[in-house]
Amino acid sequence: MFIGEYEHSIDEKGRVAIPARFREHLTEGFYITVGFETCLQAFPMPVFTEVSAKVRQVSMATEQGRLMRRMFFSKAADADVDRQGRVLIPHNLREEAGIGERVVFAGMETYFEIWSAEEWERMQVKLKEGRGLMSETTVMLNI
Repeated sequence: MFIGEYEHSIDEKGRVAIPARFREHLTEGFYITVGFETCLQAFPMPVFTEVSAKVRQVSMATEQGRLMRRMFFSKAADADVDRQGRVLIPHNLREEAGIGERVVFAGMETYFEIWSAEEWERMQVKLKEGRGLMSETTVMLNI
């Protein structure tokens, strides 16, 4: 399970250390693709397979369906953790997410997001503003 947030430095080649708690869930490899808002999403192989099946169900007959497929599949890159626990984030994906020297890994239970530290700070403001909505959501979830 991917939980928590971790900030790391990215080197000049685009490599960054994956949080140790995340590595154990990535032994089968994983995919990184563009996410919603301004982040990247990283899916372990089994989760990527499940999400891919759902994306494939979106109708190609609609513009929205084609855009979703393009966003999800054309930007996807397979990734592996090296012996030092690092992953290379491709240049095009770093550009998509505005990633510079600092990145934040944010656990999302079955996958994780990779944010530029600056964009993550902006997201924190939105999260704080949205806490009032959380009480409505917890009621809907029967928590």
